[in-house]
Amino acid sequence: MRIGELSKASGVSTPTIKYYLREGLLPKGEATGHNQARYDDAHLRRLRLIRALIEVGGLSIASAREVIAALDDPDLGTHKILGAAQHTAARSIAFCDEESRTAARAEVAAMLDRLGWRVGRDNPAVSAAVEVVGALRQLGHGDIADRLDDYAHALGPIAELDMAVLTSRGDIDSMAETVVVGNVLGDELIAALRHLAQTDRSAEFFSGRPASSR
Repeated sequence: MRIGELSKASGVSTPTIKYYLREGLLPKGEATGHNQARYDDAHLRRLRLIRALIEVGGLSIASAREVIAALDDPDLGTHKILGAAQHTAARSIAFCDEESRTAARAEVAAMLDRLGWRVGRDNPAVSAAVEVVGALRQLGHGDIADRLDDYAHALGPIAELDMAVLTSRGDIDSMAETVVVGNVLGDELIAALRHLAQTDRSAEFFSGRPASSR
C-alpha cells in the first residue's frame, strides 16, 4: 500500500507517519520510484504498536525508540522483549517515607521468595509494590499489607488469562502492543471490576440482599 493508504488503514496522519520514519520508529518502505515507497501489513502492525507506546503508554519518542530497538534485536528472547514493553506501563509514585520503604522492600522481597516468582528486584512493579505496602503500614492499615500473599495468589489466574491472550497474537509486534495496552487499560478494567465486586459483596454482607450467583 502507498503511504496514504497506510495512513487511512492505521488512523495515523501521513505527516506523523513520515515523522516516525525520520525518527527510526517505523522501517522504510520498499522504494518504488522517486519519493515513493510501498508499505505492507508489517508497517501497519508497527504503527499500531507505536500508537500504543506513545498514546496509551505515554512514552516519549526516545523511550518508544528503545522499545522498538528491543523488538528488532535478534539477540533478545521473547521474554526480555515483552519485559521491555511491560516496563513502559510501570507507574511508580512515592507514597511512603524512607523508613517505611526500607521495611516494605524487605517484605515484598520475602513475598516473592515465598511464592517463587521469577521477578528481578529491579522490576518497576517491585518498586510500586514496595511503595504501596510501605504506605499501608505507615497509615495504620497494616492488616491489608498482612494479606499480601493472598492478594498475590488471587491475581495468579488473571496473569494466566493475560498469557492466554498474549500467546494468541501472531507476531512479536502484536504481542508487545498487547502488553502495553493490556497493562495500562487492563489495570483500569481490573480496578473497575474490583469495585463492582466490592459493591456486590457489600450488599451481601451489610444489606441482607441475596448473594449473587458465582
